Amino acid sequence: MIWLYLLLLFVLTALGGSIPFLIKKFSTVWMTLLLAFSGSFLLGITFLHLMHETFHELDEKAGLFILLGFFLQLVLQRISHGVEHGHVHEHDGQPHALFPIFVGLSIHAFMEGIPLGFNYQSANTLPSIFIGVAAHKLPEAITLCSLILVSNTKINKWLLLFLFAAVSPVSGMLAMYYGQKFHFISSLLVYIIPVVIGSFLHISTTVLYESGTKRHELSRQKVVAVILGLGFALCTLLFHQHTS
Repeated sequence: MIWLYLLLLFVLTALGGSIPFLIKKFSTVWMTLLLAFSGSFLLGITFLHLMHETFHELDEKAGLFILLGFFLQLVLQRISHGVEHGHVHEHDGQPHALFPIFVGLSIHAFMEGIPLGFNYQSANTLPSIFIGVAAHKLPEAITLCSLILVSNTKINKWLLLFLFAAVSPVSGMLAMYYGQKFHFISSLLVYIIPVVIGSFLHISTTVLYESGTKRHELSRQKVVAVILGLGFALCTLLFHQHTS
């Protein structure tokens, strides 16, 4: 089943990234709402599923690694310039260079793919995390590919998209394969998951704060998108309770 999730993640990321290539006038309003929805959904999944799993494994030590992941994401954000939460800040009116952004975003994508290859206590945790990661990957890929279009790169834009779309599935495959093959890898993954949780917390809260108007105001549409995202996250918890 994990293989199916990883394949779907690749396809969804590639489809999302192809939107700026195929639709020249993609509305920023829909992008804002998609960011608000994905941010609130990812936040809900993190609290309702991943938190429970990691504290079950590590008890109070999990909090230290969550903090580490939160501040590690601050460092990665300096490299990626905010693409992972839906936009890119400009320097002196010009977009930042593509290569460091692509590298920083790929590191982040590798991290967020690791939880998809982990063996969880609850069978319903994995599908919930997959939906959360996939919802986040869509605006992430759209923003990256919008940047590719305005960059001066000589590398084929479709090649860059497919490379990026493959990063998270590949990290999920590696985590699954080596976690099953080597005990020390599976033990290490227990500590990596809370680091990823810290990264998710930083990204989702940043998305919720920054997506919208320049003054970070809450529009009605954004409130609805946030409520829908949290509502869908709660639905995954109800499904978990129903099937347990």
